[in-house]
Amino acid sequence: MYKTYYVYMMTSARNTALYTGITNDINRRVAEHKSGAVPGFTQKYCCHKLVYYEEYSDVSQAIIREKVIKKYSRAKKDALINKFNPEWEDLAVAAVSSK
Repeated sequence: MYKTYYVYMMTSARNTALYTGITNDINRRVAEHKSGAVPGFTQKYCCHKLVYYEEYSDVSQAIIREKVIKKYSRAKKDALINKFNPEWEDLAVAAVSSK
């Protein structure tokens, strides 16, 4: 069975805080972030907007990529998001509806 893994970034309403994570169910995970159900960084800094994601079929590759992105400077993370999502729109609706 083919499984998909996602490396993703969530941000706050004013795009000031960024969270990078990995999941095998982007719909569920984004919903958890949006509802504040999971204590931690995204709850504390209100990171409720999905602005970036990548898909992987290999969990090891997804984990490696997540670690690489987490080490990026803020400027490099911003550039990655700007290329993928120039308006910094909440991609959760598109991601949820297409999965």
